[in-house]
Amino acid sequence: MSNFPETAEEFLVGQIFLIDKPIGWTSFDLVKKVKNLIRTKYNLKKIKVGHAGTLDPLATGLLIICTGKFTKRISEIQGQAKVYTGEITLGGTTPSYDLETEVDTRYEISHITKRLIQDTILQFTGEIDQKPPIFSALKRGGERLYEKARRGEKIEIEARKINIHSFGITTIEMPIISFEIMCGKGTYIRSIAHDFGIALGSGAHLSRLCRTAIGDYRLQNAIDIISFEKQLSS
Repeated sequence: MSNFPETAEEFLVGQIFLIDKPIGWTSFDLVKKVKNLIRTKYNLKKIKVGHAGTLDPLATGLLIICTGKFTKRISEIQGQAKVYTGEITLGGTTPSYDLETEVDTRYEISHITKRLIQDTILQFTGEIDQKPPIFSALKRGGERLYEKARRGEKIEIEARKINIHSFGITTIEMPIISFEIMCGKGTYIRSIAHDFGIALGSGAHLSRLCRTAIGDYRLQNAIDIISFEKQLSS
């Protein structure tokens, strides 16, 4: 990135970094890495660092990281529309709604046509009700839901209103559907994939996900964590 901060004061006053999150990393992993790099570089005892919108470990793409006083802007940034691209694989469901867990049930897909897919999209645009996945970072009784799910606990989750601004299919190569979705805060793309499979009279799971935008912030302007570390140390 241009105009990379060069002093501890600049980081403390506040910076916004667009990071391209690699697959396998949690959002917290990146925040912790950035925080440790800054603290080590400038010998700081503490500095506030946070991210604006969680990405699952298997997702890639734009993660916005704020430092110092700019962490106060996280809620504002999180509230902006987000754009995702990815793939939904038809014919099988997983407990986590993505590939974090293995396919547990197989379904028939021979009845699914391009016309049915396009018609079903209409159910997933505008304001809709959505249940978050059990394998999520939402808290219940002070504990993350995914922790309860991994123990095999039965959890009832209430649906909540979300907004899908647009849902477009880019390619169909059965059983894989490629998509682009623009959505509002609190949307789980994994749940869309799962619910989309049910609406098609089959099953489905999310097999790839990349966040390409948050408001006016774009993935094409992001840097990876290796580049961040190199610029910080230069």
